[in-house]
Amino acid sequence: MGVRRTHRYDLTMTWTGNRGTGTSGYRDYGRDHEIGAEGRPLLEGSSDPVFRGDKTRWNPELELVAALSQCHMLSYLHVCATAGVVVTAYDDEPYGLMAETEDGGGHFTEVVLRPRVTVADPGLAEQAQKLHEEASEKCFIASSVNFPVRHEPSVTAAGAV
Repeated sequence: MGVRRTHRYDLTMTWTGNRGTGTSGYRDYGRDHEIGAEGRPLLEGSSDPVFRGDKTRWNPELELVAALSQCHMLSYLHVCATAGVVVTAYDDEPYGLMAETEDGGGHFTEVVLRPRVTVADPGLAEQAQKLHEEASEKCFIASSVNFPVRHEPSVTAAGAV
């Protein structure tokens, strides 16, 4: 399929972890940084605590998993609205698996999304379940990564126990 149009996303990312001596040694600098975009609150970032980061801040690995979860949800809500399936609640508890390599690098091996969806009409629960596939195909972020993004969705009807 051809490209219809392109979109640009600008932000600022500023390292705030200089403790006075810059990167003079591996233990001599903080991994803290701030991510901003016009009109939005700052996102405080760091590296994963395993890599000497601050556990109270967002790290790129969490942000990637969050982006995949957000994108799937937004795509899913869109395909449901288009199909006439009324979603009344949606939450997700995704996780990502990353493998470190011997050379000090690494890569994600998979992300698993586990959305729990509530629909208004019990008769559309099966269709709502199937719409996760279409949402996955339309998710911009999932279409951009080189590892599997799996889905383990559950759908219930409003008022069901």
